[in-house]
Amino acid sequence: MTYPQTLAYLYAQLPMFTRVGETAYRKDLHNTLQLCAAIDNPQHKFKTIHVAGTNGKGSVSHSLAAILQTAGYKTGLYTSPHLKDFRERIRINGQMIPEQNVIDFVAQNQHLFGQLSPSFFEVTVAMAFDYFANEAVDIAVIEVGLGGRLDSTNIINPLLSIITNIGYDHVNILGNTLPKIAFEKAGIIKHKTPVVIGEYNSDTKPVFLAKAEEQHAPILFASQQFELVYDEMKGDYRALELVNTENQSRIKLALDLTGSYQTKNIVTILSAISQLKKTGFTINNTHLVTALKQVKSLTGLNGRWQTLQKKPLIICDTGHNQDGINEVLKNINNLTYNKLHIVLGMVSDKDTHKILSLLPQNARYYFCAPSLPRALPAQQLQADAWVLGLAGDFYASVIDALTAAKIKASDDDFIFVGGSTFVVAEVV
Repeated sequence: MTYPQTLAYLYAQLPMFTRVGETAYRKDLHNTLQLCAAIDNPQHKFKTIHVAGTNGKGSVSHSLAAILQTAGYKTGLYTSPHLKDFRERIRINGQMIPEQNVIDFVAQNQHLFGQLSPSFFEVTVAMAFDYFANEAVDIAVIEVGLGGRLDSTNIINPLLSIITNIGYDHVNILGNTLPKIAFEKAGIIKHKTPVVIGEYNSDTKPVFLAKAEEQHAPILFASQQFELVYDEMKGDYRALELVNTENQSRIKLALDLTGSYQTKNIVTILSAISQLKKTGFTINNTHLVTALKQVKSLTGLNGRWQTLQKKPLIICDTGHNQDGINEVLKNINNLTYNKLHIVLGMVSDKDTHKILSLLPQNARYYFCAPSLPRALPAQQLQADAWVLGLAGDFYASVIDALTAAKIKASDDDFIFVGGSTFVVAEVV
């Protein structure tokens, strides 16, 4: 098969969560274990870091990869979903897996797919592990797809586990309380393997402590190790200064990931690096400063409070659950503009009412649907929003909605594009 034919096969023949939702989610590791066993268990041939969490795990994973490759390590990075190109999911030192490697992996293992009937995600995980092993990476940062305990990535034995935070998302799968969701995320905590918890939360702390004790795993709450003492936007960067509460040392950073929520992610990143250094990795402050100023260019990360245009100012963000939308609103409130325009699309398995109830009524809305079966129809989104006092028209596509917003906005207005990762994917 050619590369387009290979992708068409993967998308059409394998259940894909990002397209169809919960029906593609496999609630055990059986298929992944069998698939990887058949290709000689590549996940055991390189070192790993495992990153879970409701929000922030993508930014943390990309930032850690940027730091490690800046420090001279050949670094793999596995993330999901992709925005534009399937190969974004699998990178080494920021470079996407070559098309030929994708073709070859599928061709060589298609007989296994027929036997095991794996999901799209299970195949992608196995492909990533196989590629990282064949390319002999020094270390790979592996982002959890959904949850943790039953996620396909959870067959690795990492040097370090990271859980960024716990919030309400995928509640129909992970549970409808923070402790239940935390239990699923805590499933990545391994025997005698250090775990960094990004955000301290009194509801979830007992869950993490219990799991860490059960696994005899050292546990560290990052927000108790590092304290943010300075935070200001300076041009295209977010300038920060943090203090290590253990030794009172300070570090000044300029982040190219400028969303306000990066102030939460940075303490997780710094705590993770301090743990990696204890395992023998050579990483200094110069590596940190250099890498964190260019995470986007080093790793190809897009969609995190990303500026698309200056006049009018257009910014997109992939935040799509309650906590993510609250962080987006914090960023919007820090801007100065005349009128607010919001291009909004969502997927059908989110709690639409809760998210819409957070949004401002003084904005003009442009309702749309991303191009995938799981999308919430734009007209339905408009109707749900209208009940909550959010006014605007619906459009046939994300691009049509953004075009309409550009026509109606003046140069001193602000246009935000979001509500779903898949909406952002169509504009970046």
